[in-house]
Amino acid sequence: MNFDNSYQEIDLEYCRASSGKRFANYIIDTAVFYILAFGLGIVIGIFKRSLLNDIDDLALRLITLLFYGIVMFMTEAMCNGKSLGKLITGTRAVNYDGTDMSFQKALVRNIVRAIPFNALSALGTPSIPWHDRWSDTMVVDEKKLPLQTQRVDLFDSVKNQTL
Repeated sequence: MNFDNSYQEIDLEYCRASSGKRFANYIIDTAVFYILAFGLGIVIGIFKRSLLNDIDDLALRLITLLFYGIVMFMTEAMCNGKSLGKLITGTRAVNYDGTDMSFQKALVRNIVRAIPFNALSALGTPSIPWHDRWSDTMVVDEKKLPLQTQRVDLFDSVKNQTL
């Protein structure tokens, strides 16, 4: 029997997380981030109130953007491509070949999030925002990934059988 090579590879496009799950990830992660930032603001306000009064709006926005990038980077780097939103929705960020993201890829992915209008680049189906494109990563649905692995194993076993 002649098997096409496409049966022997995991189809990550099939495993790609839906736009709805990506949006849910964004909402959950943003809400958690603002809770953390609010808590940090309270702590700073209690111990160093003058620090909050001396920061202008632009500097505060830049600090918030930097803090968001650091929080998301550390979360994805330490949790194998998962943030709290991805954990809840059953998704995770991986390289285009399906392997786990490296430390560098997680860093690039989260630096690109600082670009204005990055969130708008996620609109559409399939959802491929700039931080995915430029870091060569994608968000996959973890429930679909084992199905693709089983499909590859099935075709490998059929291919190896002798008639």
